[in-house]
Amino acid sequence: MKKIVVLLFFSFFFSFSQEKGTTYFDVQLFKGNIYKHRNDIGHLITGHPEGFLLSYNWKTFGKKEWEQVYKYPDYGISYQYLDFKNQFLGVNHAIGLHYNFYFFNRNLMFRISQGIGITSNPYNKETNNKNNAFGTKVMDNTYFLLQYKKENIIDKIGFQAGFMLTHFSNGRFKAPNSGINTIAFSVGLNYNFNENQEFIVDSAPSSATYKERIKYNIAFRTGVSEGPVPHIGQRQFYHVGLYADKRIGRKSALQLGTDIFFSRYLEEYIKFVSVAFPPDHKSYTDPNTDYKRIGLFLGHELFINKLSIETQIGYYVYKPFDYEVDTYQRIAAKYYLYKSIFTGVGLKTHGGRAEAIEATIGVRL
Repeated sequence: MKKIVVLLFFSFFFSFSQEKGTTYFDVQLFKGNIYKHRNDIGHLITGHPEGFLLSYNWKTFGKKEWEQVYKYPDYGISYQYLDFKNQFLGVNHAIGLHYNFYFFNRNLMFRISQGIGITSNPYNKETNNKNNAFGTKVMDNTYFLLQYKKENIIDKIGFQAGFMLTHFSNGRFKAPNSGINTIAFSVGLNYNFNENQEFIVDSAPSSATYKERIKYNIAFRTGVSEGPVPHIGQRQFYHVGLYADKRIGRKSALQLGTDIFFSRYLEEYIKFVSVAFPPDHKSYTDPNTDYKRIGLFLGHELFINKLSIETQIGYYVYKPFDYEVDTYQRIAAKYYLYKSIFTGVGLKTHGGRAEAIEATIGVRL
């Protein structure tokens, strides 16, 4: 699973860096607080986490339609260092790919990044059993920036400042996995390596005239996950998605479909629960209970060049084992290898509790 995620990550990077153009570098410092999203991470909040962010960015000026549609965003790669100021958590490193979107005459910048993180102090039953946030050394990292940004204040040097939210989690690839969310204030400088170019005025057809027939999708998602009890055992899962989508403009499509979940870690967890409690206990479960689940979902896909961002919310219509809540969510990054074939990485959750990091291959017909 780790190899699949790394391969997809670098395939996205090479596709980003094929174009040559105006580039800039920014360096930022940040400091903030860990958000207590669960009571069982209280012992991990002992100080104000701080760190720095280094980013290399490519500007767009409208040579391609998607650049005009999104008002000339930037894309790039970044490195993040975060010291949690806690002996059990230690420090984290992350490398990620990002987009910068601009608003209010390009004075307000919103960045979304997806990447891979590494922690210095993962959970260990004997030496670090207090770290119930990170069950593995390698994990997923997502961060968001919302900043005021001004370029070329002094020659090619500019200024930016705002707020940052960064999330580290292994998607319950291995238990434990409470995850950590850090909210911070950031401030930094940017430096342009080239002279700015003129923006190409949006010449693409109006979004209202964009037409596309209903498309039918098949998505196969797989990976490895573990139940909520540490050392219960990692198992392969297979999630199959069948859905239709309809474009509602150049940027967006709405989705309606079904998911079939073959989450084999639930087989092991059902066995564990069946022997952990006596038959007359309210938590007792018959060991022969079916572990499979079926869900219906609504979704949205945001198209950005060959990359798209997919968000879905679903409801289980078949779930014999009473596990988690009846609704689930998914957020995923998809990359279209060809016109109709896509791959990607997604995170399936139940509210704030991650269930699986999904590696995806699919077709849109």
